[in-house]
Amino acid sequence: MKRFVAFFILIFLTVSQASAYMVKYKEDFYKLYHVHYQQYPDDCIENIYWLEKAAQADFCNPQFTGFKITDEKQWEKYRYLFQMHINLKLIEQHLRLGRTYDKKEAHFYDAPFKDQYLNNIEKALSCYKAGLYYWQEAKLWCEKANESKFNFLFVQERQNWEDERERIKNGELDYEKMLKREITRLEKVQSELEAMDYTY
Repeated sequence: MKRFVAFFILIFLTVSQASAYMVKYKEDFYKLYHVHYQQYPDDCIENIYWLEKAAQADFCNPQFTGFKITDEKQWEKYRYLFQMHINLKLIEQHLRLGRTYDKKEAHFYDAPFKDQYLNNIEKALSCYKAGLYYWQEAKLWCEKANESKFNFLFVQERQNWEDERERIKNGELDYEKMLKREITRLEKVQSELEAMDYTY
């Protein structure tokens, strides 16, 4: 009995000493975003939630960004790049979620299940259309990060964000083209399914 009580007290002390921190800044919410090897719809929805919270939150103090920010100009560019990056990640998550419900082709034997397929197509279309909204946002933040006052200023600690900015600027990264292609294809599949009847 004494061992049980001692064990219970030890667990209580260990649990009571566990520290927590409040998540309220953009960088904190972004840390909660993660990609699994096998990503299910719930994982995508969770990531979308954290990324949208990150997009709405305030930036933390420049001292706590994870690298040294030397001046206000670098701080301004960092904020623009971060907003652009968050919007690009939101597009990726909406694409992943949309592909879960996507029906690539309509076959004649899909007729008995067309209502379920049409329901899934609506979900996929809403994901792809949401991606278009985030693409407009990402382009807006990219334009701000491409202003002439930032010409020879690079946030080297976030090189992948700089690469994304450059690829958008050069037209190599164009989610709008991809999303519109997917929407057009999916609307065609939707119309084919709607035209089907249940007879073979």
